[in-house]
Amino acid sequence: MVLRVVLILLVVGLIVWLLGTRSRARKGSQQVPRPQAFARCAHCGVHLPVNDAVREGDVAYCSEAHRLAGPRDRR
Repeated sequence: MVLRVVLILLVVGLIVWLLGTRSRARKGSQQVPRPQAFARCAHCGVHLPVNDAVREGDVAYCSEAHRLAGPRDRR
């Protein structure tokens, strides 16, 4: 009788342990996205990813219209 209880507890413990290691392995395999560099539009001040910015030399803009309008004087 006692041997059955110990055996059942052992099997249940083994199943719980296996499920726990699988979920940890799955979580570890997910890649964390890398941080992106952001630029500030020289016209309106909106921050946007550098890859999405319209550039004119070293100056970044959020759109072609703001690039054509040029930088705004900030006071």
